[in-house]
Amino acid sequence: MTTSEQQTSSTSSTRSDKLPMWRIGLSGGLVGILCCVGPTVLAVLGIVSAGTAFAWATDLYDGYAWLFRLGGLAVLALLVWSSLRRRSQCSVAGVRHWRWRLAGVLAIAVLTYVALYALTTWLGTFA
Repeated sequence: MTTSEQQTSSTSSTRSDKLPMWRIGLSGGLVGILCCVGPTVLAVLGIVSAGTAFAWATDLYDGYAWLFRLGGLAVLALLVWSSLRRRSQCSVAGVRHWRWRLAGVLAIAVLTYVALYALTTWLGTFA
């Protein structure tokens, strides 16, 4: 094997070994805020009116916000678990090895939630 082939295989194995923290964090944060994002997307696409989307988002947020947040947390946990399991590091030692990337996953999920909450709240002022 030549040097360039070794570098390519080394680079590809390094890339596949990393925890996909952006995908996991964005997915968890998005599922956690679906109570507001779902109606907002429907309004932006013109499927429902802004007033209807605002009413739906308000009803979903007031009554079921914790269920959506728990769903986002469950998606986050499931994706982290499956990612660690695929790497055969679903243990305390594996979690210790990936602790900074796992903290990054959590931070990305929270920042996604906060950013989408701010966006949907701002868009709600126009309804």
